[in-house]
Parts: sequence; C-alpha cells; structure tokens
Amino acid sequence: MELMVQGQRAYAYTGGKPFDATLPCVVFVHGALNDHSVWTLLARWCAHHGYSTLAVDQPGHGRSAGAPLPSVEALADWTLALLDAAGAQGVAAVVGHSMGSLIALEIAARAPQRVGRLVMVGTAYPMKVSDALLSTARDAPLKAIDMVNAFSLSSLANKPSYPGPGMWLHGASRALMRRLQRAQTGTNLFHHDFSVCDAYARGLQAAAAVECPVHFVLGKQDQMTSPKVTRDIAQALKARLHTLDCGHAIMQEQPDGMLQALQAALA
Repeated sequence: MELMVQGQRAYAYTGGKPFDATLPCVVFVHGALNDHSVWTLLARWCAHHGYSTLAVDQPGHGRSAGAPLPSVEALADWTLALLDAAGAQGVAAVVGHSMGSLIALEIAARAPQRVGRLVMVGTAYPMKVSDALLSTARDAPLKAIDMVNAFSLSSLANKPSYPGPGMWLHGASRALMRRLQRAQTGTNLFHHDFSVCDAYARGLQAAAAVECPVHFVLGKQDQMTSPKVTRDIAQALKARLHTLDCGHAIMQEQPDGMLQALQAALA
C-alpha cells in the first residue's frame, strides 16, 4: 500500500489483504536497518484475523522515499501522519522491534487516545550503542552488519524456520541489511539508525504519558538489548513480560512464540 506522508511516498505492507480503515489497526514498526519484511508472519496473521495491518517502511528504508528521519520523535510523528493518510479509525496496537520499540513508545505517548496496546519487542531503555559498534558502523558498515547479526541470533546454527523451512537466518538478515545499506546512497543508514537509538532520551517521560496496557517481548540471550536493561522502563510502564529462548532477532528466531505473545497482547 502506497501513501503520501509529509510530502513523500510511503509504503506499508497490509498483510496480504486490502487495508480496511474501519477495522482496528495493528501497526508494526521495524528496527535499525530493517524494513516491513521482518513482520510478514505477524502482519498476515493480523490481516486474516479481524484486524487491518500496516507494517511500515520508515523514510529512507525499503520502499518509502525520502531521507531517513533524525530522531525517534520525528519517526513517531511520521508514523502518526501515515495513520492519518491511511484513514485508520482505531489503533488496536502499535508493535515495535528494537529501535522501532522506542518509536512505538513515543507514538503511544503522543497519541494515547488512539492506541489500545503497546507491544515493545527486543527493547531496552536507554538503548545505548557502544562506541566500538558506532564507530564500526560509521567506518566499516558491512563489518558492523556481520557483527550485529552475530550478536542478534543466539546460535550460529539456529533452526531454519522463518519465513519458511530451510531459511538461513544469519544469511537472510545480512542480505536484507546490506541491501538497505546500498540503497540509501546519501546516508550511511546503519550508522544513522544506531545514532538515533543511542540519542533517544525521552523514554521515562514518554512512559508517564502512556495510558494503554503494555507488553514486552524479550529474548533471554539478547546481546543487543539485554533484558537486564528493561527493569526501570518496564516498571514505569507496568509492562507484562513475555520472555522467549532466543536472541535479539525475536521474530525470526522464535516466530511461533512471538506470534503467541502478540495474540496474548491483543486478547
């Protein structure tokens, strides 16, 4: 589905069914150097079980045009503008992974009357990025992509599962990140996205404005956003925790567990 948002072409995947603005909408927000494709299983389930679905490509990512936006706050405003452009009448849930979880938090804080559930996947606050990883993303982004994929999956031999039997999780994630990095010619997209995560400082302030039920979906072996760093923000949000046996790439490594956690959040 293509829309015009803030004067630029924007894309959102609708789960294999035409978008119906009269249905409660589930919005999916991807993380750093990802796009809508990380959400296909979840988006399709929602679209075929009574919800409308918008799995967005952020500006400068995937099929959405324009330059990458400079902050979590700007990305939250852009996503709300996309909902307006789509004519979405009610938001059942905003679901975000990693950097996208911070954007989802900001959306729920900025428009509490519009959001029925907040689901933060692979999250932490503050979401600080090490100087070593930031500098590698700046100077050698392909090396940083390999590093992040090693950190994001809990094993070198993950069970092939998502999006289909036989899928090599490390290779698929690396290929997606490399494609997005090459496509954005004006910006080092990986360094940009990591910097956006690192700079976000409004988490507890945003949490105080959230009015809806909140669910965290965390990976026990997550080395990118350790579950240990969620304590304060989880307490501030009174979040219900779902902990899965995986790393940071939760949707790919534990697709069934992630779907069950989303179903519980929507119930």
